[in-house]
Amino acid sequence: MNFADLSVSLARSLPELRGRLKANTPLSDITWFRVGGPAELLFTPADEADLAYFLKRCPDDMPVTTIGLGSNLLVRDGGIAGVVIRLGRGFGQVEAQQGYRIRAGTAVPDVKVARAAADAGISGLSFYRGIPGCVGGALRMNAGAHGNETRNVLVEARAVDRSGSVSVLSVGDMNYSYRHCGAPPDLIFTQALFQGAAGEKAQILAEMDAVAEYREQAQPVKARTGGSTFKNPPGESAWKLIDAAGCRGLQIGGARVSEKHCNFLINEGNATAADLEELGKTVRGRVKESSGIALEWEIRRLGVAAHNRG
Repeated sequence: MNFADLSVSLARSLPELRGRLKANTPLSDITWFRVGGPAELLFTPADEADLAYFLKRCPDDMPVTTIGLGSNLLVRDGGIAGVVIRLGRGFGQVEAQQGYRIRAGTAVPDVKVARAAADAGISGLSFYRGIPGCVGGALRMNAGAHGNETRNVLVEARAVDRSGSVSVLSVGDMNYSYRHCGAPPDLIFTQALFQGAAGEKAQILAEMDAVAEYREQAQPVKARTGGSTFKNPPGESAWKLIDAAGCRGLQIGGARVSEKHCNFLINEGNATAADLEELGKTVRGRVKESSGIALEWEIRRLGVAAHNRG
């Protein structure tokens, strides 16, 4: 059975499905690196109820992978087997609520959370201006920047599990640590409630401008990159360790370590996912040799290598 046949057969078993189900969909069009193979099936649910319906009736043996905006993601060249779920418009609402709170769907870009908070005079969320991703990714990895992180501002999150059940998790239920969420991996987050504080719109916008200016000056924001590649080890900066290991500007195939900020890998235009992953492995090896520190990947690497496909 090929991918297209699988799409048709699955759709027939889900007569009330309202979202879009497509076979053999290129993920290189989605990821910020612009590399990677296809999704065997790509499902974009219409809303939370549609997502729950799909998960409840999806075959138990079918792998399910969730992705967001593709900013912190390296899809291997062989693609991703099973169903890839990507939340869209049905999860794109963001609104200010009483008590200096923001409620946002998990497909909302982080920058829009910051803007909505500023418009409502809610302080404490301007750091999201500097995170290139969506709310779902921020929840799943405890995203942070400029001295703040998601666990400090989250009140609760809604999620759907593999059985189609909907639950609400408190920030304590998320079991957060640095760039890590300990909530069950099969949960697909659908909505988040954030807590801010009273603030002046002009001052909040100024904070956001400062965050944006820092990113523009310090990071290769216009390049094909996936954001910070490695987590900062305790008491260390990943970029400093990479620089000290002589990896600034290091290149493998079409992939290069950014000279502007060497914790960023760049697709020079013709890189494969294999080039980027091999470059990351090489950087890790050199840092380990020079400092004794094993860097941990921050970027999610998903799928199979091209030669393993099928």
